[in-house]
Amino acid sequence: MIGYVTLGTNQYENAVVFYDDLLGSIGAGRFMEGEYFTAWAVEPGQPGVCVIRPHNGEAATVGNGTMVALAMKTPEQVDALYKKALALGGTDEGEPGPRGEGGFYAGYFRDLDGNKLNAFCMVQ
Repeated sequence: MIGYVTLGTNQYENAVVFYDDLLGSIGAGRFMEGEYFTAWAVEPGQPGVCVIRPHNGEAATVGNGTMVALAMKTPEQVDALYKKALALGGTDEGEPGPRGEGGFYAGYFRDLDGNKLNAFCMVQ
C-alpha cells in the first residue's frame, strides 16, 4: 500500500550521505533523484524512503507523532541498523529490544534532521 515516505531536510547533502550509507547497509540504493530530493528502495517498485528540501522554501520540521518504520528480517538486522544510524550521527530514541507482546522487536533513532525512524521485525 505505501509507495514511499518523504522526510524533509535542512541539510540535504548530509542527509543524502547519511541515507546512502544507512540504507545501503540493508541493500537499498537510489532509485530516483533530482536537484532537491533523493529516494532509496531495495528495488524500484518497492516501498522507499525519500529526503527532500521543502518545495515551499520554508525550513523542514519534524512531525510530532510521525515515524518511518524500516522492516528487517531478524533482531540482529535491527540491532545492526540501529547501531549504524548512531554511528552516522543519528540519535537514540530507544535501544533495540522487545516491545509489548506479540513478538515485536524494534530499535528507535532520529536522523540528522531529527526525523524519527525505527528498525523492526516480528519474532516468532
